[in-house]
Amino acid sequence: MNKKQLSERDICSKFITPNLVTAGWDLDTQVREEVGFTDGRIYVRGKIHARGAQKRADYILYYKPNIPIAIVEVKDNNHTVGAGIQQALGYAQTLEIPFVFSSNGDRFLFHDKTVEAGSIETELPLNAFPSPERLWAKYKAFKGISDGVDSVVSQEYFSDGSTRSPRYYQQIAINRTVEAIAQNEGNNRHLLVMATGTGKTYTAFQIIYRLWKSGLKKRILFLADRTALIDQTVRGDFRHFKEAMTVIKHKQIDTAYNIYLALYQGLSDNNHDDAYKQFSPEFFDLVIVDECHRGSAREDSKWREILEYFKGATHIGLTATPTETKEVSSSEYFGDPLYTYSLKQGIDDGFLAPYKVIKITLDIDAEGWRPPKGFKDKDGKPVEDRIYNRTDFDRHIIVEERRQLVAQKITEFLRGSDRFSKTIVFCVDIEHAEGMRKELANANADLVAANSKYVMQITGDNEEGKRHLDAFISPTELYPVIATTSKLMTTGVDAQTCKLIVLDSNIGSMTEFKQIIGRGTRINEDFGKFYFTIMDFRNVTALFADKAFDGDPVRVKEAGQTEDISGAESETDQTPITDDLTGNEIVFPDPEKPNVSIIAEDPADVGRRRKVTVNGVEVTVLKERVQYMGDDGKIITESLRDYTRKSIRTSYSSLDSFLASWKQADKKRAIVDELEQQGVIFAALNEEIGSAFDPFDLICHVAFEQKPLTRKERAEQVKKRDYFTRYGELARKVITALLDKYADDGGLDLENPEIIRLDPLSKIGSPVEIIRAFGGKSAYDAAIHTLTDELYNAA
Repeated sequence: MNKKQLSERDICSKFITPNLVTAGWDLDTQVREEVGFTDGRIYVRGKIHARGAQKRADYILYYKPNIPIAIVEVKDNNHTVGAGIQQALGYAQTLEIPFVFSSNGDRFLFHDKTVEAGSIETELPLNAFPSPERLWAKYKAFKGISDGVDSVVSQEYFSDGSTRSPRYYQQIAINRTVEAIAQNEGNNRHLLVMATGTGKTYTAFQIIYRLWKSGLKKRILFLADRTALIDQTVRGDFRHFKEAMTVIKHKQIDTAYNIYLALYQGLSDNNHDDAYKQFSPEFFDLVIVDECHRGSAREDSKWREILEYFKGATHIGLTATPTETKEVSSSEYFGDPLYTYSLKQGIDDGFLAPYKVIKITLDIDAEGWRPPKGFKDKDGKPVEDRIYNRTDFDRHIIVEERRQLVAQKITEFLRGSDRFSKTIVFCVDIEHAEGMRKELANANADLVAANSKYVMQITGDNEEGKRHLDAFISPTELYPVIATTSKLMTTGVDAQTCKLIVLDSNIGSMTEFKQIIGRGTRINEDFGKFYFTIMDFRNVTALFADKAFDGDPVRVKEAGQTEDISGAESETDQTPITDDLTGNEIVFPDPEKPNVSIIAEDPADVGRRRKVTVNGVEVTVLKERVQYMGDDGKIITESLRDYTRKSIRTSYSSLDSFLASWKQADKKRAIVDELEQQGVIFAALNEEIGSAFDPFDLICHVAFEQKPLTRKERAEQVKKRDYFTRYGELARKVITALLDKYADDGGLDLENPEIIRLDPLSKIGSPVEIIRAFGGKSAYDAAIHTLTDELYNAA
């Protein structure tokens, strides 16, 4: 056997796997091959999207199904034994795996991250691969896991018999939390920060299950502050707890269960009816606080009293948006995060939907509007003479034409994409949400006539709208399509198919902004949801540029600092926003004092403040531009051509280097696939530049300013040459048919051997007859290779 002629997979099957088995690894429960641990980033240009490549490890080895401890990267025997080590180390860092191996089928190179002194990398014979028990012992010593907690740390996940298992980042969050609680080094408060849509509830379920089944935690309380959060949790992963679980309702307490779900408000309220005191302080040994950036983050909040009452229990806080201001601190109570998985990471990995931003600047927003002398409102009263700007509109003054234009732009976008794309319009307050419902209904009169639920107001005071909230977030329900809201839908709403988020509210809070963006980040491939669009009328997306948007929270609050106990966000939580046209900082009005209730709705509303309503004001779009999220997580304004040029030139610095790679490539498709994985979307380029060009010409034209030839022009030039006259009649017919197919469909599939089974070649002869006409398989392959070269040699 000549190893040099074996493929990478041959090396795996003949040399790696047998030696893993010999070392004691169970192929069914401890060894996974070709493990894709990301989904591949989704790239968006225009209306077209494409997925990049997955990160994929050759082998991941597990001590238990929930504990990955080693990674093996394999190369074919034309590489050195350590050729895969850097790739494997990169994967190991992401996956938090301490033992890393590389092999070419001759030996193993072992990189041991647990070594503090001596050789960190050593070569091992194939038959000397470490056993599971040996690596587990080293893992425990490295992590400081004692024999006394071994059974807790190694407790397996819940499995319902399906193929579902935690994603790599969920696995890390679960394992870090279980290990920290099992070792309990004087710390019983922990914080997990995971972006919206990354499965915090599923992560919490697996943490509870493992701690409960191991016997370390026997009674668990899961706290939330909104009914929707409890309902989604009960219907979701927590349903597997079955009869061991109960939901506390109407302050009725039954101590016969193991898992309790409750609203803060169901245990305590401002009437001093503290149902939680029906439990003894020692009853729960684990309390999990969902969305802990809200009520429990305030040191003197009523809700914090519940946590203080059960202070002997382990407390775990879950949030996508930890609050860190001078008044409120999530980390002061829960500590620094045990693990953080950010929005940027989720998008990079392909688990969260990327977004594009359409920023629409209206003239009266940017330049302000001053009523003419003697101008009166709709009630016939004089309008105060001053300059009104973006922060005034819909809060102090209603300009009917502005609302109509906003509705018009939303409708234009939906008409140009999909009028049944689920859409959330975030408004200043309840009255604004009600007004926008009317304007959107008028702008979409045809669809509203067909079904009045096409657009609905879903706010805290609107019972009819709230009844249809579940239908809005359900992927299988067509209506409602457009929801206008104020605060109700900013959080706790799992809107998997939301494709458009409209910002027409002055949002100064980074926490609220992150929560709103999170309404669109879920992917649902079954329903065609791969990305979402943010339509911004208030320059709110300037917050994307703030370093706090996707970074780790930095504690601002000083211990013992006095606070406003009203529960309102203070001015210190209002992140400054710069007007994108004037460059001036926008000053927001003082926030309202929200009610502490199950629905945190902006209480503007309810008619307590008189708004001035005017009409007859000319409102126009001053500026409109599309922005994308770049690879670095920052919003960029860049044309498709500029983005493509930059991406291609990252791989090919000059036309000569590209042409050399193209000519040397055995399969041209490989070059195109590689560029697509880097975010170059050829379908979008075809849409903008023309469908008659193949990727080769698009690359040369966009990246290197070469004049492109159409596929038909390239095919005709090849036909004029006499290069293929040496072949017989049948072979020439095949070549002519291939050129015609290239001109019609694109040429990359010429290299696909299955093409001879398709029309029109299948009508010329059978695959055997066609190959025989060229003198055999190798001669046919050589002819196709030559044909491809001739196509791209055409000047």
